[in-house]
Amino acid sequence: MASVCMYFQVHQPYRLRKYSIFDSGHNYFDDERNAEICRKVAHKCYLPANQCILEQIRLHEGRFRVSFSLTGVVLDQFAEYCPEVIDSFRRLAETGCVEFLAETYYHSLAFLRSATEFEAQVAMHRKKIESLFGATSRIFRNTELIYNNDVAAAAHRLGFVGVLSEGADHLLGYRSPNFTYRPPGVPITLLLKNYRLSDDIAFRFSDRNWSEWPLTAEKFAGWVNQVNGCGHVVNLFMDYETFGEHQWVETGIFDFVRALPGAVMAASRDNGFKMPSEVVEAVPPAGELDVPHLISWADTERDLSAWLGNAMQSHSLQEAFNLEEAVKATDDDLLLTDWRRLLTSDHYYYMCTKYFADGDVHKYFNPYDSPYDSYINFMNVLDSVAARTK
Repeated sequence: MASVCMYFQVHQPYRLRKYSIFDSGHNYFDDERNAEICRKVAHKCYLPANQCILEQIRLHEGRFRVSFSLTGVVLDQFAEYCPEVIDSFRRLAETGCVEFLAETYYHSLAFLRSATEFEAQVAMHRKKIESLFGATSRIFRNTELIYNNDVAAAAHRLGFVGVLSEGADHLLGYRSPNFTYRPPGVPITLLLKNYRLSDDIAFRFSDRNWSEWPLTAEKFAGWVNQVNGCGHVVNLFMDYETFGEHQWVETGIFDFVRALPGAVMAASRDNGFKMPSEVVEAVPPAGELDVPHLISWADTERDLSAWLGNAMQSHSLQEAFNLEEAVKATDDDLLLTDWRRLLTSDHYYYMCTKYFADGDVHKYFNPYDSPYDSYINFMNVLDSVAARTK
């Protein structure tokens, strides 16, 4: 039996406004731009995609099931700029066929620098999801799918039963991402992204030069069906903005989503859809997978170079976390929120100087003309935050 486990990342950062060393105010974020982007993506992606998924859940009487990881910062922006998006996620939650995963509230790189801040943000995120949707998150997904054995151990300590990761070829070797695994010495289940099939939708769907274009639901369901006999689960992990934003409505992406559940289940009566916690309960680990070094779902390298690949990124991240103790000692909630928003991975992403195989996605909504502009602007803001601690 081949189960399809679909997980979507929903995230928008608080982008910084242009901030110079001569600015004296504490208004660091481009509220107008953030509102504009949030509303734009809501109407192109979040609202129509949620409605599409809701219709398929009802049409297939609950046999179509999906999961989401909504960052705390995107939920805050929904509440301020387009609360109807939260209402649409509530309607999905009420079906019982949608699972909400846990992650860091600020979509941050906290795991890399501060265990205390990491655990605080995970707790904040779980509380937010429970308050909005009445759901308890049982599966953990670290920012940008950053993972190693230590992430698994941390997730287990925090009470999670499963954790998501990238199905990186150099770690799997002859093994397949279509099984579940167990990290060394940690009783938690590891779900690996099938990046080939995920990227067929997320990156290649509208590529007319792709040998498999056009991608139909029936063709894709046939690929899923081939897993039967050599795997138990196909994990399709991708950004939710794939639907309507990265792949525009004119490409037929929503028609593909509408047709996919029926096509997968029609390909074989053994095929179906499961949420991550259901995969954990139904599919025993096929073996142990040792991931001693940090990996992510970014680029062909599947490493951390998208955020820590140059001196600007490393310096700005370290300087940000150097302020943790001083910021928290002020007991200033506004200052703490400003500082935490600066930990969001996107700010360090904008400083990246390397070239990407999927470069168009990396440049999406980037507010800067160059990585160097991003670094200078970020450090100007960080200097202001540091001055406020004194």
